[in-house]
Amino acid sequence: MNLGLELVTGEEELDRFVRWVVTTDMLDPSRYLSGGELVLTGLQWRLEPEDSETFVRALARAGVAGLAAGDARYGGAPPDVVEACQRHRIPLFRVREDVAFAQVTETLTRNLSTGRAADLTAILDRHRQLVAGTGLGSVLELIERDLGMRCWVVASTGRVVAGPAAPPPVEVTAAFLNARRLPHVLVRDKARYSLFAVDEHSTSRAADWFLVFEGDFKDWPEERRALTGELAAVVSLERARLDDRQSAEGRLAQELIELIVSDAKPAEIISRLELTGLGPAETYIAVAAGADALRPGELRVLLREILYGKRPAAGVVDGEVIALIPADGSVISEIHRAVTALEPGLQGAHLSIGVSGIVDGEGLRGAVEEARYARRLAADRPTPTTVVGHDELATHMLLLASVPDEVRRMFRLRLLDPLSSYDQENRADLVHTLETFLQVSGSWTKCAELLHVHVNTLRYRIQRIEELTGRDLSRLEDRVDFFLALALR
Repeated sequence: MNLGLELVTGEEELDRFVRWVVTTDMLDPSRYLSGGELVLTGLQWRLEPEDSETFVRALARAGVAGLAAGDARYGGAPPDVVEACQRHRIPLFRVREDVAFAQVTETLTRNLSTGRAADLTAILDRHRQLVAGTGLGSVLELIERDLGMRCWVVASTGRVVAGPAAPPPVEVTAAFLNARRLPHVLVRDKARYSLFAVDEHSTSRAADWFLVFEGDFKDWPEERRALTGELAAVVSLERARLDDRQSAEGRLAQELIELIVSDAKPAEIISRLELTGLGPAETYIAVAAGADALRPGELRVLLREILYGKRPAAGVVDGEVIALIPADGSVISEIHRAVTALEPGLQGAHLSIGVSGIVDGEGLRGAVEEARYARRLAADRPTPTTVVGHDELATHMLLLASVPDEVRRMFRLRLLDPLSSYDQENRADLVHTLETFLQVSGSWTKCAELLHVHVNTLRYRIQRIEELTGRDLSRLEDRVDFFLALALR
């Protein structure tokens, strides 16, 4: 097969499996990629050098096999494209101007189809076993029986998902999270274990599963190395099948979390609890998590893994993951241990977690607010992983969390609803003005500067707030009431 493709960079990455060929000139084509593609591009997306980082980072996130860039626009890949490919370890090929993309696509597709024919029966057999419900265990047994290769599937927290009854050494998890490059070989007591990520290029290592094989992969024949990629794809498929977001229970959990953070009444929240598997007679703890470099879906998977075994009902609100679990007095120490161990796999991301106190079903809204407030405190701390429990919160947050939801709701509406309605009808900014005024302890000058208005304008707004609510912002009691009402939003 001679298509005139010339390797520009990425010689060490040429062992990647090419699943398909895709042509694109979108700046971010990741939504149309599923991993393993050779991407052909005419570089039409490149309007400035900074675009190269955006484009190549999107390819790396999607897990493509390589990039082939045509010569027609620039006479070759610009240096910033080459550097981005080197940085993200994407093999880059040059496509000569006299070679049509259609010719490349047709030739590669024909060869890929032919090359796969020999393995197709075995691959489909493994997939059929999964669809039939036999799970990963039977696939790993098949590999051990036919090839003598013992293998485990392990979560980033160290939980053994599937594999032989005797688990691998506990050190494999730390080795996986700390490895500079994968696959990685761990040597322990003269035994060797090869570690492979399941979704290395599309999932953060801290949220990924990994494969543990007995033996050193460098000593394996080529067909056994290829098997690891096939097995990783099968495991990824099974993991997606088990994702509770696809189930009725998972969707109900998302709806429950959205109800709790909205103005839903306690009775409606409690009725929804029963549908998610969390009984109304129990007591609960809320856990909130945020991470600055993880997608919300990844973060949700990670938090559920941290809370595995506690029947979490989890949902995503405004990029923050919130989970409810049955009350457990040891949960904070367990979360601390888990996130500390996960820190190397975060690769620079800041993971912050807040944990509420114990409440009954009628106190869920307060518990969620308490957990989210604790999470924000955790996010302000400089350490890569931070957990803040309810015992570290300000006194007023603990007080608010103990008040029944309906009382809190009515208190907030009575004070803030007149201002919110006025803002909507008149395109005004009274609620924000009130919040800023309280933040600066009633300083007219500082508040006017922050709002970028004249002091007289600020005085008019404060007067309108007092007229609409019947309160006097010169009184400490009324300021405290407004402060608490804003905290309940």
